[in-house]
Amino acid sequence: MRQLNGMTLFFGADDALSNWHPCSFEFRGVQFTCVEQFMMYAKAMLFDDRRTAEAILAVPDPRTHKKLGRVVKGFQESAWVEKRESIVTVGCREKFGQNADLAAQLIATGNTVLVEASPYDRIWGVGLAWNDPRILNQNQWLGTNLLGKALIKVRGLLMDEVEERMFMNGHNGPQ
Repeated sequence: MRQLNGMTLFFGADDALSNWHPCSFEFRGVQFTCVEQFMMYAKAMLFDDRRTAEAILAVPDPRTHKKLGRVVKGFQESAWVEKRESIVTVGCREKFGQNADLAAQLIATGNTVLVEASPYDRIWGVGLAWNDPRILNQNQWLGTNLLGKALIKVRGLLMDEVEERMFMNGHNGPQ
């Protein structure tokens, strides 16, 4: 992660904010190794493609998850567009909610704009690399940054939980 001009830029499996970052979390009795696996599993299940869903769960590699997600049977773009943001937000909520070390890293980003600095992804990222000067101007982004937006929502939820726990324990929070 890199912080520049009120933004936290991330990209790749080494960055804790990335969907490809390895971690363990469970949702409704199913174990996941990263948010990419969760997203592609949910995509397959959305279109009732159980065979592909099981294949996604059978491997820990996010690159394979992405490839399998591209061949989901019965896929309908409009249905996926309608559900994808909420699916990824749930996956991120579970990832960070069940891994305190990762949650601490997300919360530590403060109020910065979270930006997936992927030069390859114009849906989940901004379509620009971290070192491209255009990344500092949101009007010049080539992508929609849906992952960054989902993470900002999850960060807000986690910060609310921290404040609530502090209040319940008799702390007034930051002064």
